[in-house]
Amino acid sequence: MNTVCASCLATNRLPDDRINDAAKCGPCGEPLLDGSVIFATGATLDKLLQDDLPIVIDFWAPWCGPCVGFAPVFDAVAGERRDKVRFIKINTEAEPALSSRFGIRSIPTIMLFKQGQKVDSLHGAMPKAPFEEWLDEGLSLQDTTS
Repeated sequence: MNTVCASCLATNRLPDDRINDAAKCGPCGEPLLDGSVIFATGATLDKLLQDDLPIVIDFWAPWCGPCVGFAPVFDAVAGERRDKVRFIKINTEAEPALSSRFGIRSIPTIMLFKQGQKVDSLHGAMPKAPFEEWLDEGLSLQDTTS
């Protein structure tokens, strides 16, 4: 499996049987799959989308109450699924070009990607259990289409 380092954007090859071994980036030494949410920008997103793991992106803004309320749910699920899915946040206020590129009309908007292609999207904040159900369904959909 190839995974992209959130710190230096280097692509790292990880054997499938070593995903749970606290892998570190070869060039920079930072942890690769530690469950941390990655804050992406226009300069980093395309490289991050090249990861072999599915990607979930939360388009949000710091002034958005539902976005702020959903953040702990997003963070918790990111930590729990650290070796299966990458979780990215994009601040729509700081990255208007990305908002336009992905057609963001309301926030929070959550999108699921596999191999750089959008699989599904969700509009609005929700509690953890429904979010996990949506994610599981989206991951099942992408498994049958890949």
